[in-house]
Amino acid sequence: MNKRRKKRKVNIGRLLIVSIGIILLVALLFLLVKGIKKIGINSKDMYIASTSNSLITYTLDEEDNIKEAEFLTRGTKVKSSGKTITKNEIEYDEIKVKEKKYYIVKGSLVSKQKDAVLEKEKYVRTPVTIYENEKDTKIKSYAKKGSKLDIVGYDSLQDDGTVNMYNIKYEETEGWVFSKYLVDTEEKALENYNENSVYDTHKDRKYPSRDLHGGSAANLDYYPYQKPEFEDNHLLKEAKAMYLNAGVLSSIDSYLNIAKNNGVNAIVVDIKDGALAYPSEVAKVTSPTAYDTSINDLEEYKEVINKIKEAGIYAIGRIVVFNDTHYGKDHPDDCIVSTASNQLWPSAYSRGAWEYNVNLAIEAVQIFGFNEIQFDYVRFPEQAYNMSVSGNTDFKNVYDEEKAEAIQNFLYYAADQIHKTGAYLSVDVFGECSSEYVTAYGQYWPAISNIVDVVSSMPYTDHFTRTVDTWSNPYKTVYNWALGAAKRQTEIPTPAVARTWITAYNTPFWNPTVTYDASKISAQVEALYDAGLTGGFITWNSASSLAKYEEIKSAFAKNYE
Repeated sequence: MNKRRKKRKVNIGRLLIVSIGIILLVALLFLLVKGIKKIGINSKDMYIASTSNSLITYTLDEEDNIKEAEFLTRGTKVKSSGKTITKNEIEYDEIKVKEKKYYIVKGSLVSKQKDAVLEKEKYVRTPVTIYENEKDTKIKSYAKKGSKLDIVGYDSLQDDGTVNMYNIKYEETEGWVFSKYLVDTEEKALENYNENSVYDTHKDRKYPSRDLHGGSAANLDYYPYQKPEFEDNHLLKEAKAMYLNAGVLSSIDSYLNIAKNNGVNAIVVDIKDGALAYPSEVAKVTSPTAYDTSINDLEEYKEVINKIKEAGIYAIGRIVVFNDTHYGKDHPDDCIVSTASNQLWPSAYSRGAWEYNVNLAIEAVQIFGFNEIQFDYVRFPEQAYNMSVSGNTDFKNVYDEEKAEAIQNFLYYAADQIHKTGAYLSVDVFGECSSEYVTAYGQYWPAISNIVDVVSSMPYTDHFTRTVDTWSNPYKTVYNWALGAAKRQTEIPTPAVARTWITAYNTPFWNPTVTYDASKISAQVEALYDAGLTGGFITWNSASSLAKYEEIKSAFAKNYE
């Protein structure tokens, strides 16, 4: 009897020990699982995916109703718990961002960031250049406003979740386009920018008595163009600039002596004006005829630009674009053919000419560190009207663009590529361009100023007429012109800095009778400021005469504010 009782007592003890062990094990497992959940080991790294640059998140209120919370940028890394909820017949995934719990519509998570872009098609709002690849300037094709593009990929997401460039298919073409010119629907794409009646201002403008064949202002783009401000290269917004052609650079010290002692803060130096200023490798490949014309040794040229920059002077590299017989000789198929003119002129429709000049600009910034590239002759020839009405002119218009469309589209392309280098883009235009019509050679001030960083018109006082004296009173001539230019600047959302070329040679150019001394230089600048054009000036003297700059140097030193 005693033995039986003792045995039962031992069994109860063992059972108690086992029970306690099980309880401790369960508790340990509970704590372990709780700890795992707390540190997020069971959660999974995922990325926000969307058809737009951001996605709305949701939370639950005190009554367990779903409510909007905050937007998350597309591509954001989040923790997914794997849990889902259903509210109002919509399923949501539970996520955590910085220890905060949110819900997003199911289907908005991907495991790889490169899969975060979900859109399958886009529409062209602003006519786009289609590039061969996402890395360089090579042009493959072009798509007009309203065109549908199928999305097959992209290069990178920016900080705000927007795509930089899309890999697209358009008709039979696959290539790359900048996303900033695209929208989600055809309806949005076909709309015209009309805030503050911008589009209404331009759509009905035409020459009062005849068609100039430059194109319609209504077919141009006026959407705001986001202009950069580079941290280590600030745009010069009020210039006192002199021009130096490539043939005078051996005397750079003499010019810099005038500049440094008289307030000159910018110098425009030729890169290409007929001849090349230096032996460019871009020209060697693309236009050997131009390469053989180079004026200066590359290292000598580099030393000149270095001296300008070391003097604290803003360096602007000037490129004559479409008026280029050297490129024309090398690429006759890119040139206009017309019985109205025998001038060898690469067409502004020619994408080959586009690439060549932009690549020259990029090369110049990379080698010499120019602050800004200035394009001159961004237009069709002066004979464009006669060429258009003659009926036997081949402008090499591959994409069925109007002349002004081609000029604007070229400048979109040029600005996008040159801005990549950290430099600014300026463009020269005729004085006539400030009028209220699209010129026969394709320049229309609002369509140009809206895109580039600086617009530099050329209202030379003896270029208005030969029958009326417009050069003896330069203040009056420039002031009357500048009123119109200042008005054009107000007609677009993102106008360029208006930095104006002024007459710095004795006039008129066909029979010099009026000496343009410092007082006449000052009169022109005062007229600009009085009319509201405060971006400063550049003195045009084609010979870059050192004697003339010595004569007018006090005009640079004057305060015009």
